Amino acid sequence: METTDVLIVGAGPTGLALGIDLARRGVAAQLVERAEALFPGSRGKGIQPRTQEVFDDLGVIDAVLASSGPYPERMVWRGGERVGEESMFERFEPDAGTPYPAPRMIPQWRTQEILYARLTELGGKVAFGREVTGLTQDADGVDVALTDGTTIRARYVVGADGGRSGIRRALGVGMTGETVDPAPFVVADLRLRGLDRVYWHAFPAADGSVLGLCPLAGTEEFQLAARLPEGSEPEVSPDGVRELVARYTHLAAEDVTEVRWASGFRPRAALADRFRVGRVFLAGDAAHVHSPAGGQGLNTSVQDAYNLGWKLAAVLDGAPETLLETYEEERRANAAAVLELSTGVHRGEVQRGRATVQLGVGYRDSSLSTETRADPGPVRAGDRAPDAEVPGAAEVPGGRLFDLFRGPHWTLLGATAPPRAGVRTLPSAPESYGPGVFLIRPDGYVGWAGETATEDLAAYLDGVGIR
Repeated sequence: METTDVLIVGAGPTGLALGIDLARRGVAAQLVERAEALFPGSRGKGIQPRTQEVFDDLGVIDAVLASSGPYPERMVWRGGERVGEESMFERFEPDAGTPYPAPRMIPQWRTQEILYARLTELGGKVAFGREVTGLTQDADGVDVALTDGTTIRARYVVGADGGRSGIRRALGVGMTGETVDPAPFVVADLRLRGLDRVYWHAFPAADGSVLGLCPLAGTEEFQLAARLPEGSEPEVSPDGVRELVARYTHLAAEDVTEVRWASGFRPRAALADRFRVGRVFLAGDAAHVHSPAGGQGLNTSVQDAYNLGWKLAAVLDGAPETLLETYEEERRANAAAVLELSTGVHRGEVQRGRATVQLGVGYRDSSLSTETRADPGPVRAGDRAPDAEVPGAAEVPGGRLFDLFRGPHWTLLGATAPPRAGVRTLPSAPESYGPGVFLIRPDGYVGWAGETATEDLAAYLDGVGIR
């Protein structure tokens, strides 16, 4: 029987990000994926600013920026003529604490290639073609059975195996949700001629259906996304995709020179009733399913992994088991809020922009957020810790806070001496944070904030396993 500390089921963005986070912490983890290769399509193509910050910490931001581009403006067509340009996003000015001010477009297949390369660089591997058939757990671990007849014994299991998660079904966890749109949709990656790559081209029809062709940054491809008439059936064969282009646009079917991938779906929003059962956790689409509108699904999924990774590593290293209870507490509430947001974007009730960049996601109500100041400033326990320019100290050079945060450690701002091993310190906090001392979690959120480094801070550090 194979054994591991953590078994990750599913090598999509969620599983790969979690694998990277655990690998850099020295945790023995295995990834298994039922498919024979990485996902080949563009489906989740938007990387929000908060996820760019996560990718910075995980060591992949340079590759993501090099392979991506800004979102283009939308060009609306009617009767073969351009009739107007529309902005896809609400414009807002980012502040100095936001190093990545705007969403980036990159096809999901390329994001996964980058994450996979980083995982292998850190010594991790993915076992493709290994599908889970069931699991049983006891007080000490989980036995996971696979179709090849083997069993893997893990201390913890993470189901990151998508919206039709076999792990979720094996746990008997239900999902509560709604149909976002009764119309069927088609999404496809294709190459075509006769259309510029400057705009995201939209071809609305009189019956409310619409076809969009968006140039995918860093490639020669377009992503087709079509909302079809209610009651119709998506046809996702190459000829079916070509017929869609010819039906909605001024292009001919033969102008589509290649169809690389296509899929049909009906948008829905659903939230798992639980994110944890014993030693098994659900993350990504296995825990929440979004409409693709607004670019929230992949981003929320990566941040599930980012929240869970450091907690698993800490407990495996001796931190109290209760730390793992905060994963569902923090992430399920956020997933519910983001599901409502993405549904609102799909229905035209919310504009892409400030609401969708996920910089406001936080955990103020979490049991892991301790605010002891009588008069907190703009940054409080549970908030995302913003970037800032900071002066240096004897042990720490000056520069950007995000450079100081990068890595698997905790960071203490506003203290003069290291309180524990594994905590990096800076004698003063940036003025933009307001007065006080701030303990920054490994995932970039303020865990504890106080007037000074008191006994309360020591107790907090004990509680998260930093002794």
